[in-house]
Amino acid sequence: MLSTNLVKQVLLDFSSFYGEYRQNLSAILLTDNKYLWLGSDETSTIERLSLIDDKTFGQHQHYQVGNYISLPAPEDEEIDIEGLAYIDNYLWFVGSHSWKRKKVKDDASDTKNIQRLSKIEFEANRYILGKIPLIDGQLYKSCPHPQDPNIQLSAAKLELSPKGNTLVDALLTDPHLGSFIKSQIPSKDNGFDIEGIVVCENRVFLGLRGPVLRGWAIIIELELTNTNSELLKLNPIGENNQLYQKHFVFLNGLGIRDICVDGESLLILAGPTMDLDGPVRVYRLDNWRNLSADTLSKPELIMNIPFGDGEEHAEGITLFQQTTGADELLVVYDSPAAVRLVGDGGMTADVFQFHH
Repeated sequence: MLSTNLVKQVLLDFSSFYGEYRQNLSAILLTDNKYLWLGSDETSTIERLSLIDDKTFGQHQHYQVGNYISLPAPEDEEIDIEGLAYIDNYLWFVGSHSWKRKKVKDDASDTKNIQRLSKIEFEANRYILGKIPLIDGQLYKSCPHPQDPNIQLSAAKLELSPKGNTLVDALLTDPHLGSFIKSQIPSKDNGFDIEGIVVCENRVFLGLRGPVLRGWAIIIELELTNTNSELLKLNPIGENNQLYQKHFVFLNGLGIRDICVDGESLLILAGPTMDLDGPVRVYRLDNWRNLSADTLSKPELIMNIPFGDGEEHAEGITLFQQTTGADELLVVYDSPAAVRLVGDGGMTADVFQFHH
């Protein structure tokens, strides 16, 4: 086993009203070495913390996604933000695109709980793939380009549809993914579930937590352009002129929980597709920008991340080189251990060192 090499912990100091949601963090991104952007799988909001010192982020700012992009359902229905990325003055985010099965409740009878386990839900807000202008740490619905005032930057989302959006529509006939989507298999049952995003020019790469097929996880590659100031469309991509490409990665049976760019490499946070504790690992995929469609890749395992018993599920990673300039990764956890919770709104995250 590779050593985890924990360097230190940093405090994420949220406002007290966010105390409940700090335990459901699912996406993280550091921009300008100063602003830490976070998403929760229980809200329709994006959070921003600012660097206070080398061990603290605070000054919590709270952004309602619905103020920038029109949502198909009310704001109190979660987007389930699972990935964040930044490029060319835009903050990109992606919902899980997944069906949800009701949980067992401790205070309910067996009969009631078995009934709950039969119920699955479609939530339209989960099918948002969008971008919001981000200039000097602030989000805007629309604003001039900072270097060229003749260019207007506008928040936009992938076009929605009754099944979710045009990506889901395109995948319905896919030989690997279509049956999972048509069968409405929930995310925690190895169903279709997006949990990571990186963007390279107009190409968007989405990491799937599920389904995992005989040990192989999947990255979907898209090419997106604006149809108008508020809508994005899928362009044909690759040799086959399909609306998407698939890349298969072997993560020893694990699914993708987050992805982030490290130079010419893609770092992949891998964990179970099902409702399990671990293992949790970080892999490195080289030459990811130039992968051909329908290729099989075996990324290099570079790190193991600790996990708990019913808690401490690593959900988000971002490069973090604040103090030493070394190769460091900041990791946030869903269902954090009680020892991580600080006051009404704070929690600790981990910084690990890794090697090229």
